[in-house]
Amino acid sequence: MGDRCLCGLGITRCRLPWQVNGAAEETFLQDYHAALRQWQRKLGQSSAVLQDALERHRSDCLLSDPRGWLARHRPYPGVVERLRRCRHGGVDWVVITTKGQEFATALLEQGGLQPTAVYGREDGPKIRVLRRLLEQRQPVWFVEDRLPTLEQVTADHQLGGVGCYLAAWGYLRHADRQQLHPPARWLDHATFCAPFHTWPT
Repeated sequence: MGDRCLCGLGITRCRLPWQVNGAAEETFLQDYHAALRQWQRKLGQSSAVLQDALERHRSDCLLSDPRGWLARHRPYPGVVERLRRCRHGGVDWVVITTKGQEFATALLEQGGLQPTAVYGREDGPKIRVLRRLLEQRQPVWFVEDRLPTLEQVTADHQLGGVGCYLAAWGYLRHADRQQLHPPARWLDHATFCAPFHTWPT
């Protein structure tokens, strides 16, 4: 499993208030969304307000110290090389992220990566972006690092043609692999870096 913080909604660099206040980690692991709603009520802050604050902070950092800010964000080993092979092999790939497009594009450029497109939070929910992509081309394979997001995609009848993969190095709880059901597939790091014909289907 990855060692990234267990925090959805794209708020991955914030210190969580529940840590400061000493709330039990187990509460968040058992029912993340209920625990998050509880602490948002205590803070009087919505997800949208927190996300907007984070995006403003990112933009400020990119303006004031772009090199220093980007240097704090490193890709997983092998991922950049794998995506470069996609490009060289004529495989179109896009980025769909809950982060702002400006920030995501800056990270990609830092790694010398040139996706076909970058869809940020400005483009709407990932499901909406996937629907548009599926209308334009097939097949579409979607690699996601959060099980709840992947479950939303597999439950959408309009996205039945999308191959869905849960990245083993993402925002995972220990129970997520057991809760993963077809048509979604588990994708470990080694398989991600391997040729596409070796991926589970």
